[in-house]
Order: sequence, then structure tokens, then C-alpha cells
Amino acid sequence: MESVTKSIDVHVPMRTAYNQWTQFEEFPNFMEGVEDIRQLDDTHVHWRTKIGGVEREFDAEITEQHPDDRVAWRSTSGPDQAGVVTFEPLGIEDTRVTVELDWDPEGFTEKMGAALGFDDRRVEGDLERFRQFIESRGMETGAWRGDVS
Repeated sequence: MESVTKSIDVHVPMRTAYNQWTQFEEFPNFMEGVEDIRQLDDTHVHWRTKIGGVEREFDAEITEQHPDDRVAWRSTSGPDQAGVVTFEPLGIEDTRVTVELDWDPEGFTEKMGAALGFDDRRVEGDLERFRQFIESRGMETGAWRGDVS
């Protein structure tokens, strides 16, 4: 099992950063390799990715979600992965977003990519694109404020 933890500070209120992160269907706007995400219901999403020429589809379940605090998930099909995103206020207008991701690389290419740190750089890049996306907008594209325990 591989893991990565990365953080970024964004210049928007915590509520805005959290609200945007709950808009899973917007992830292709800032996550490299994510082709499409469909929200199936409050706790299930379907992903379609293309990374390194490999196309995959899989489902994930939101296992924990608390407004302005955290969103956690785990895959229910496809690649074995789980993660959590947390939100920490750094004042009224700034937020630290931290992603913790655990996954089981499949095959030689994914194992080599993990060993060479490609996954760490991908998460860093996705967080930087998230920062640019939310700061350029100044507001979220939507919000889901439900609680999943």
C-alpha cells in the first residue's frame, strides 16, 4: 500500500474551500487525468480516469463527511484506494487543504510511478490547480452541506 499526504494554503474562507470540494463533478477542472465524475447519490460517485494512457472506471463511497472539516472516501470497485481531505482555517480568508491518499498500485507501471514519486507530484499538482480554480473564482460552484458519519 502506498500513501501520500500533501497540503496547500488557499486564499478563500474555509467554508468556500470545503463547499467547492463537495462538488465532485467539478474535479475534472483541476484534477489531472480525471475525465468525468458522476454523483450517483449523497454518498456514491462514479469516476472515469485516463492516466498514462490507461483508462479506468470505478466507484467510490463517501464514508465520512462533516461540513467545514473533512471528506473521506474509499473505492468500492476498481483500484483499491481510500483517502481524506481536511480543511483548517488559517484566519478569516485563508484555509489549509490537506489530502491524505492511500492506494494499492496495480502492475509494473503504477508501482514504478509510485516508487519514483509521480503520485506525490500529481497530488501536489492537483492541489495547486484547485487553489488556482477556487481563488480565480472567489466563490464555490455549489455546495453540499450534508453530514455523513
